[in-house]
Amino acid sequence: MVGFDRRTLLAGGTALAMPRIVHAQGDVIRIGEVNSYTSQPAFLAPYRNGWILAIEQVNAGGGVNGRRLETIFRDDAGRPEDAVRHAGELINSERVALLAGGFLSNVGLALGDFANQNKKLFVASEPLTDALVWARGNRYTFRLRPSTYMQAAMLVEEAAKLPARRWATVAPNYEYGQSAVRWFKELLTRAKPDVTFVGEQFPALGRIDAGATVQALASTTPDAIFNVTFGADLTNFVRQGNTRGLFERRRIVSMLTGEPEYLLPLGDEAPENWIVTGYPWEDLNTPGHTAFRDAYRARFNEAPRLGSVVAFDTVSAIAAMLRKTGADTETEKMVDAMRGLTFPTAFGTGDVTFRPIDHQSTLGAYVGRTALRNGRGTMVDWRYADGAAYLPADDVVRTLRPQS
Repeated sequence: MVGFDRRTLLAGGTALAMPRIVHAQGDVIRIGEVNSYTSQPAFLAPYRNGWILAIEQVNAGGGVNGRRLETIFRDDAGRPEDAVRHAGELINSERVALLAGGFLSNVGLALGDFANQNKKLFVASEPLTDALVWARGNRYTFRLRPSTYMQAAMLVEEAAKLPARRWATVAPNYEYGQSAVRWFKELLTRAKPDVTFVGEQFPALGRIDAGATVQALASTTPDAIFNVTFGADLTNFVRQGNTRGLFERRRIVSMLTGEPEYLLPLGDEAPENWIVTGYPWEDLNTPGHTAFRDAYRARFNEAPRLGSVVAFDTVSAIAAMLRKTGADTETEKMVDAMRGLTFPTAFGTGDVTFRPIDHQSTLGAYVGRTALRNGRGTMVDWRYADGAAYLPADDVVRTLRPQS
């Protein structure tokens, strides 16, 4: 895993220690990428690799209309105020054409507000909060990944088939976790009116007291649990849950847990038979994904993670947008090109579109069950849930999103 300097990190696959490469004026299109590299390395180290691979492939093909893409990376360390400060430096000092990135939802919202205030394009790769494209959506912000609403809707489709009637929830206490629980409760109640929610836990992000959380959930005697923890919080939650028998004879529905970034660190402690969203990287053999996986392995000598796909697709979208503008980086032209933009995903499941009405892409997610294979967690019985099928209709979106 590459270490990250809190200052400028060069892109285009260039080694971090090398001095910046100087190009002739107009030869390069510069992208400012802001992300929580030091606070979320499990996702963002492979993310950066996927970004580098995509940039290298675009440039090896002649760039966009003969112009190379270059990225200047900044690390916000998971702090919204640092993300906004970096965004200002990238726009004003580094003269980037657009901003991209974001991991945590609160950071993504701060960057989206900055983009709106400064009238600069922001292509949000990862933040999952619905507010990014709805309540606080704006003309200049677009989001790639399926949102909390979309992933909750995918999971509710499976949860509604379970006999469970008493549910408890656990999620990190910030925008993403709160939004995920809110939508899961609303959508499941709509699909199955006889369910009741008997308890909820909102531990602080990155500081879960897993023993106390598990004990509190068990005391509510639920039939099933909806889990939204991830990263180190998920690892601690699973270990304490296994130790204390929380998961015995209960069904668990869990957002993100099928992502290899979070499943693999559990080793043989990985839970089995949880219903999850994730990424079946080993067994997904569409021609497009096979080509991506092979190229990633050849470049980095390891298998891709979901972060790798997210970054690769973000760059693919930006390159497709720039081709549409003829490599013109005037902001309003780029924004117009993003609305309704169609581009291929590394999943190899067909083209993805950024909806004009809310700037949400139709990228989907995989839904399946967790299982143990060769002493480590994996996804089985999975299916691709097309994001377009899990978004509200235009008339509903108009009630959720300000005009922009």
